[in-house]
Amino acid sequence: MLFVIIGRDTPDSKEKRPGVRPEHLNHWQEWDAEGKVVIAGPLTDFAGSLFIVDVESEEVARAKIEADPYLLKGVFESYEIHPFKGVLPSAVYG
Repeated sequence: MLFVIIGRDTPDSKEKRPGVRPEHLNHWQEWDAEGKVVIAGPLTDFAGSLFIVDVESEEVARAKIEADPYLLKGVFESYEIHPFKGVLPSAVYG
């Protein structure tokens, strides 16, 4: 199942991100290697980060984001998770 996770940045995230980024990337490395991360990256206006993941359940997605160093160390102030249905590109989802 696909889920969208949006991590919402704290007001001072621009200063905090560089110091926490290596831990954050390491946290997601296993899922990336397993193909569970469809796409992920920061929103360039420092509003947060977007992840689209392919996992068994919302609970699995929630556990992953709740253990993310960006959330634990104050880069993210909150997050949201939404189930997602891929429609385009039609070569993938059609």
